[in-house]
Amino acid sequence: MISDSGIISEYEAKQLLASKGITVPEGIVVDCLPQTLSLQFPVVLKVSSSTILHKSDAGGVRLNIRNMDELREEFSVMQTKFPHSSFLIESMAGRGAEFIIGVTIDPVFGHTIMIGSGGIYTELYSDVTFRKIPIDKTDAADMISSIKSKVFCQGFRGMRIDCRTLEKLLVRLSDIVMELGTIETMDLNPVIVDREKATVVDAKIKLKLR
Repeated sequence: MISDSGIISEYEAKQLLASKGITVPEGIVVDCLPQTLSLQFPVVLKVSSSTILHKSDAGGVRLNIRNMDELREEFSVMQTKFPHSSFLIESMAGRGAEFIIGVTIDPVFGHTIMIGSGGIYTELYSDVTFRKIPIDKTDAADMISSIKSKVFCQGFRGMRIDCRTLEKLLVRLSDIVMELGTIETMDLNPVIVDREKATVVDAKIKLKLR
């Protein structure tokens, strides 16, 4: 469902990305908690609404739920807090380096893509770089080499990631923006990257209103 501002729900944003070959966590949207769950624990529970942009700040996110009993308890609390909302239940993403990737429209250059150090420290470090869309793999590699989190490509504090996967993700996202022509902004944070894949854990997408 698209809000009056053009923002789609997180689940819809992830379904859109998944349809274009982007890795996202397996998840379901429900109004009531099912008796059994096909997802593998641990899971995350989130309020699903296109009008609540900062779910964590609103108390709409519960992480690392380990079993069905814990999920029932957290779901009951969430329903009380957000009585008219649906809820997203997802498998927890694995360990990896966290990045933020964004798309905006610059008044001069048009669509631009950004990458930076992600997670809870994004605003603290402001470690980001931008390029005009479209980009190719050379642009993507240059973007990654411009931020401090590039250290994970060679390995840092026991963590090493496959930065070629991250490069491919940047190029693919640039291609998606060009293909669709309807994306106004995109905020993917965090994107968790490990030795094998890049997973979009949280996604906000705003579409152009026609």
